[in-house]
Amino acid sequence: MSTRTNNAIKNISYNIGYQLLMLVLGFVNRTIFLYFLNVEYLGIQAVFKDILTLLSMADLGLITAMTYSFYKPLAEKNEAYISGLVHFYKKVCNVIALVIFLGGLGLIPFLKYVVNLKTDMPHLTLYYLLYLLNTVASYIVVYKTTVLVADQKGYITAKYGSIFNILQNIVLCLFLWLTHNFLVYLIIQVFFTYIYNFVVSAIASKEYPYINKKVSLAKDDIRGLFDNIKAVFVYKTSNVLINATDSTLISIIVGTTVVGFYSNYMLVVSKAISLLTTVFNSLTASLGNLIVEEGKAKRYEVFQILQTICSGLSVIVVTLMFFLLQDFIRLWLGKAYLLDTLVLYAIIINLYFSVILLPVWVYREATGLYKQIKYVMLGTACSNLLLSIILGHFIGLPGILFGTVLAKLLTYVWYEPILLFKQFFGHSSRSYFLELLKNIALLLVLFLLGSLLSRFLFVTGYLSFICKAFLLLVLSVSCVYIFYRKSTGLRFVKAKFGL
Repeated sequence: MSTRTNNAIKNISYNIGYQLLMLVLGFVNRTIFLYFLNVEYLGIQAVFKDILTLLSMADLGLITAMTYSFYKPLAEKNEAYISGLVHFYKKVCNVIALVIFLGGLGLIPFLKYVVNLKTDMPHLTLYYLLYLLNTVASYIVVYKTTVLVADQKGYITAKYGSIFNILQNIVLCLFLWLTHNFLVYLIIQVFFTYIYNFVVSAIASKEYPYINKKVSLAKDDIRGLFDNIKAVFVYKTSNVLINATDSTLISIIVGTTVVGFYSNYMLVVSKAISLLTTVFNSLTASLGNLIVEEGKAKRYEVFQILQTICSGLSVIVVTLMFFLLQDFIRLWLGKAYLLDTLVLYAIIINLYFSVILLPVWVYREATGLYKQIKYVMLGTACSNLLLSIILGHFIGLPGILFGTVLAKLLTYVWYEPILLFKQFFGHSSRSYFLELLKNIALLLVLFLLGSLLSRFLFVTGYLSFICKAFLLLVLSVSCVYIFYRKSTGLRFVKAKFGL
């Protein structure tokens, strides 16, 4: 087995382990957080996260472009050029960190218009400044750690991320129990973020000692890098506007407290998405090399395998989430934290898009397809804001979420696969959309079967919840196996695991 294959397997296994750990720690942390602090603080957390994600657009899509630019020199073992890239990106990252910090300071006078609470929140500005410092921290060392990710050694950052997150959550829970103080909670977060970043920076320097040598790139190379960054800018900006505005809009239109309730649902959903995304993103570096070294036929074959696997996973994950999410929130936090069923429908549809499109998105990053779709993404972002604001004013929280659904349906959900098939596979995308319709049909059948099952199995405690989850898992896995048993993807999985 090649070193690259070993690294790819390590990436996937470590990252899965890391995400599962984050899943457990996330629930423990949230439970203790809500026990000692009220839901308003949770809403503030979500709103600040959205604001600072929007501010991070200042990186112009740098991290995406950075990872992409390392693939070729790493494959060619061009140490001088890699070192030149690292030192070039160091300068850019320092400028970006300063821009984000100054931009964040400039937003302080507007916080009172975004945070919508019935009573004033003391120390709001101080809380925001600590979140700002936490965001800036990631840019201090990312120019080094990206080399690890591009070289299929992301498992190293995942391993140390796990260690520091365990320590951080233990300390956070301890100090919340002792002090009941949100300010102390945030200071601890910032402390651990900076320590982790310095440690992984040192590890990257040890793995690639040559990156510490100061090498200057040629002017033509720098010009090419800036052209690539510019191409990513519109795509990056649009993607952020699509994914990082819901909490802010909910806070302004509906109220910051509602953001806290919504964030409990998104904690569960986002952890599921993160787990799946981590697996697929771990393949991006491998695909980057595949795109360079292989032809269209091989690219298409790998895509078919990924798409089949993802189609099966989307059916299982969406089915379980649809029938178990409300029950879980009720058992975990209580009936007072439940949201309307219409909100659940919007969350589930957005979840489905996030899972079913993963193979397309992975190829987007590996091929640099973002250059071609940047204006489509901009259209998605603009329509998302417009539709979410209009629908939000009429039907509140569900309207904001359905605005995002409609914006995606009208734009990149159909356009991006067409472009990918045309440019990188040399195939018609008709077969892709036909398979997508079949997948949706299977999902609807499972919704019907799951509804019948739910009529006879009432969740009154964790035992009945586990029984319901197990039956739904068996039902969905069985249906997926029957439906996809002859597919390329399932045959590949069976062969790999000797089934």
